[in-house]
Formats: sequence, C-alpha cells, structure tokens
Amino acid sequence: MSDTCLTRSLLAQPLTSAIFAPFGQVIRPSADGAAYGPDDAQLELSQGIPRFYIMRLESRGRHFTHITRHQGCTQCLGSLHGQDWLMAVAPPGPDSNPNPEHITAFRIPGDCFIKLEVGTWHAGPYFDQPVVDFYNLELSNTNVVDHHTCNLKATFGLEFEIG
Repeated sequence: MSDTCLTRSLLAQPLTSAIFAPFGQVIRPSADGAAYGPDDAQLELSQGIPRFYIMRLESRGRHFTHITRHQGCTQCLGSLHGQDWLMAVAPPGPDSNPNPEHITAFRIPGDCFIKLEVGTWHAGPYFDQPVVDFYNLELSNTNVVDHHTCNLKATFGLEFEIG
C-alpha cells in the first residue's frame, strides 16, 4: 500500500425501498392499528438485550475513512425533529472487508427511518447541521462486542466524501 490516498465522491441517492433493499429496509409511517406486516421493521435482536436510545452527534460533515458492520443484530436509525441526513452503506457479505466499489450513499428524509440488515456495512449518520439527535435501536452491547470496522484509508488507500 502506498502513502497516497484517493478521495472518492459519492452522490447521495434519494431513498427508495427498492434501491435500499440490499442494505435493509426503509420504514415509513403507517396507520395506527395497522396489522404487523412486511413493511414493518423485520428485526433481529435475539442475541442480547435490545437498546433503544437517543444518540446526539455533533459536527459530522460528509467525509469518512472508516465503515462498520454489526453481525449479531439489525440496527435502526432515524433523526429526531424531521431533519434529513446522509448514510453510506455497502451490502453484507462473507468477506472481512467491504468492496469499496459497492459503497453507496443515501439521503435519508426526516419522515422515515432505516433498518440496516445484519452485516450491512455503514458509515454515518452524516449531516451539515452542528448537532442532530438520532434514535438508535441495536443491542445493549453492540458497540462493545459486535463492532467490526474497516479502515478504508489503510486498507484501500481511499477516503470518501458524500455530495
């Protein structure tokens, strides 16, 4: 690996259920009393104690050099206060690192949330505001025992900027 690092620009795509399907689900509002079905988050939280909390993030910008996955649970993320945000993802797979060619960025509207499939690589949330609060559903120990990170700069000589 050389000391040079290439910056790749990712254009954030609009979020649709069909385009996001390889990475997880887009969950939109449903009527009160609607029966559980395939449009509801299909969760995998059986490997531990679920943790649902509000995560405050500051000054995130749009640049990243690391991408992470959780292989023991799904993860749900959404912004509070209806703020739009950005997320980069790559599909789950058996390899120990993601394929940089498969990293895709999405603009997530503030009126829905995303559920990441088990093993989906993700970088974010990213945003331009000084502070954004997010609700986060994962396991209580996800960030301790199930936090597999790839340093894209060290591994591939790449860093990414979401546009």
